[in-house]
Amino acid sequence: MHWIAASEKDTNTATLEKRLWDAADQFRANSGLKAQEYSGPILGLIFLRFAEVRFAILRSKLDAAGASSRRGSRVDEPAAYHAEGVLYLEPEARFDYLLTLPEAADIGAKVNAAMRGIEKHNPQLAGVLPKTYNLFTSTLLKELLKKVSEIPATVDYDAFGRIYEYFLGEFARTEGQKGGEFYTPSCIVRLLTEIIEPFHGRILDPACGSGGMFVQSARFVAEHQKNPAAELAIFGVEKTDETGRLCRLNLAVHGLEGDIKHGGNVNSYYDDPHTATGQFDFVLANPPFNVNAVDKERLKDMVGAGRRFPFGLPRTDNGNYLWIQLFYSALNAQGRAGFVMANSASDARSSEQELRQQLIEARAVDVMVAVGPNMFYTVTLPCTLWFFDKAKAKSTRADSVLFIDARHIYRQVDRAHREWIPAQIGFIANLVRLYRGEALDLTVGGEETLSKLKQVFGETTAYADVPGLCKAATLTEIEAQGWSLNPGRYVGVAPGEDISDEDFKEQLEALNEELEVLNAQARELEQTIAENVERILSI
Repeated sequence: MHWIAASEKDTNTATLEKRLWDAADQFRANSGLKAQEYSGPILGLIFLRFAEVRFAILRSKLDAAGASSRRGSRVDEPAAYHAEGVLYLEPEARFDYLLTLPEAADIGAKVNAAMRGIEKHNPQLAGVLPKTYNLFTSTLLKELLKKVSEIPATVDYDAFGRIYEYFLGEFARTEGQKGGEFYTPSCIVRLLTEIIEPFHGRILDPACGSGGMFVQSARFVAEHQKNPAAELAIFGVEKTDETGRLCRLNLAVHGLEGDIKHGGNVNSYYDDPHTATGQFDFVLANPPFNVNAVDKERLKDMVGAGRRFPFGLPRTDNGNYLWIQLFYSALNAQGRAGFVMANSASDARSSEQELRQQLIEARAVDVMVAVGPNMFYTVTLPCTLWFFDKAKAKSTRADSVLFIDARHIYRQVDRAHREWIPAQIGFIANLVRLYRGEALDLTVGGEETLSKLKQVFGETTAYADVPGLCKAATLTEIEAQGWSLNPGRYVGVAPGEDISDEDFKEQLEALNEELEVLNAQARELEQTIAENVERILSI
């Protein structure tokens, strides 16, 4: 199915985002700093602007309440702010105080002191905030503070989050592959959350990067009229210390807290800091693809039923099926997972095929979504979204898997980048709900989503296989395809549609990979036969 949305944007927010980014980029050019040196300080100031807006709103409420209370005002009690999920800011740590400092003051030292003050009164941010503002001249910092102050205090919670996420994405783009390791486009994360539906419970991301999965999960809860801080318990693991701090900062920007283990020697392959096996309602992740050189000797004691790697270790030097098993094993009996994975994992042969077969036969694989190229800032390759549902084994869909081909559903942002609009996200998510027998949820996409669902599935909007879009394949059909989880093998092409160059290339690559595997197996067999013949002749 082809659905290419018109390229339109929220121009008010987009203009503000771009204006702020252009200013930040100009400062980088004038300061001579590298992206990783100026990204933290700039995000820190956006964070402070947002924190002050929330602080000021609650301060005025506390002030009004204090005037009519015998107890007196609580405007200067940190605990009163913490109780409402708001950071307490002492006078010298407030954005407006820093904004009005004269250039003659050592503004860098004052901002560093402000960040230390925030950490002192808000222990969950200890060691998180940037304190390298001395790298900027006072003139540059003054200009930067002025630019960030252009974010109006009236901008809503969601718009602040979008500005913050926009900056994360732009920094990812400027930092190349390094940035791509910790930033997943929000439209992809939003689809993941719409399909796993994290209304309430414990949520884990063992490769949490800057925390986008948690922020989108909180947004999902908020959009369904609940308090995310009360509904979700957040747990994350991040190998890189700098990125782990960024995650905690991102959570704080959105009024969230989480148990984020990061830096040092923590590594999700070898370490299990949250004792995750069987403990989580939801897992969301975008792990690094095709990691090699994992020390499997260190994993041997974690293999077996009820452990972190229940189906065994792959013989190939590739970490994809280690990640996949970590996500599976962390789920409780009702748990759901949604994660991004390299396309190659869907069709991988040899020991990885054996692991995939066990996973499918465990009836946990629920939905597979093929995503086209250019959705990520730093890589052009297509990918696949995997969804697990441990409760599926006891449902009527136990012996089937839903395959969706979403490669031709997108909006072209610019020549090199694509995204999904809300209506497209809502359409794909509700396609899954139809398959599961759940009620439609039009929170994302609204009437445009409903209109598209009726166009494709009829006025009754009942699930049906649609060539070129979706297919509910049985386990027998999947076995016949060599236990492949590649949606393209099942969905086919819609009547009247030609196979695109992109599809042809993907099919050719898959066939070539299969040929290479068969050739390798033939060489192994040849070697075994030669050794056996030699042994027989030497008797």
